[in-house]
Amino acid sequence: MRPVRSTPAASRAGHGHHGHSAGLLQEHDHEPVPGLPEELPLGERILWQGAPDWRTLAVEAFHLRKLVVYFALIGMLRFYFLLQDDLSALETAKGMAPFAVLAISGLFIVVSLAWLSARHTLYTLTNRRVVMRIGIVLTVTFNIPFSRITGAHLREGRDGLGDVALEIEASSRIPFLQLWPHARAWHLQHPQPVLRAIPQAAGTAATLTQAWAGSRGESSMSITTVGGSHSSPVSQARPGALSSGATPAHQG
Repeated sequence: MRPVRSTPAASRAGHGHHGHSAGLLQEHDHEPVPGLPEELPLGERILWQGAPDWRTLAVEAFHLRKLVVYFALIGMLRFYFLLQDDLSALETAKGMAPFAVLAISGLFIVVSLAWLSARHTLYTLTNRRVVMRIGIVLTVTFNIPFSRITGAHLREGRDGLGDVALEIEASSRIPFLQLWPHARAWHLQHPQPVLRAIPQAAGTAATLTQAWAGSRGESSMSITTVGGSHSSPVSQARPGALSSGATPAHQG
């Protein structure tokens, strides 16, 4: 059994009444609940769990299509220059072989990373928080209580797949590289965790906003959905006073 490290009891007491601490850092050999580093506290229940679609993740987060176009253009240039040397078909094929191996290997690595990333990711939405278990070699689980979420954005794609990005308070900044590929693109100064490439994204966004509003005793937040690569606010309401930042819950 690997050691379990946690924040001092005095500091945990300041994180609210959720029965768990956003500052908890643990290493463990198993998950008592899939996607969660600990048993759910009394009164907390899971509303939704999901994982990214690896094909969509490969295209949108790992830019697979752009890489295919890039290698195709380089390959055509390589083929053109070989033709200028007036080589035989066999010599031309031999000249193209190293590049073909390199391109196929590179694309295979990207696809494998997307598949592994999706396989080792599990998003959990409860009536009190959003939990993101991410990572391939080093697994990190983020607890993001609703008290730290100031807004959300929904981006819908084809077949109901889409992203739900979470705006979190400035003091709760999570490093972009630690989140990637589960981070909203180009938001480097204030990274936004993203539930990426999830099925029925609109329904998940609706569940999130209703749970967020319910936990704060407010009316349900409005949801605006858009298609393509655009995004618009899911939640128009904004919380008032907020507590300290969201940090990794555990590593393993």
